[in-house]
Amino acid sequence: MNRTSSHRRAMLANMVSSLIREEAIVTTRAKARAAQPLAEKMVTLARAGTLAGRRRAVAVLRDKEAVKILFDDIGPRFADRDGGYTRLLKLARPRRGDGAEMVRLAFVDAEGPAPAAKEKKKKAKESEPPPESK
Repeated sequence: MNRTSSHRRAMLANMVSSLIREEAIVTTRAKARAAQPLAEKMVTLARAGTLAGRRRAVAVLRDKEAVKILFDDIGPRFADRDGGYTRLLKLARPRRGDGAEMVRLAFVDAEGPAPAAKEKKKKAKESEPPPESK
């Protein structure tokens, strides 16, 4: 990513903190692929819920508010899942300017526009009376 190691660590920590707060972020494919393993490790720490895990998360993320959200909300949500807490969804348009491939990094159970639209269609279909046959 053409950055120094300290800059890269800080950037990835900020991206994972934003992911924890917002549940999904839009970024380039290269940055998302670098941030995804770190996000997975943080969720694994949160699943255990130990004080040592909390301290390790604060040391990596350097954001106490994000760590609180991680351990209070996200960790328990994935308690019964063995792995694969995040996913990458390719976006249709590349970034203007340099044409970088853009992706959406999100938690697997985060509500997005597509699932909500499908549910609305399903509910509308269920509420309609069945067609009468002649």
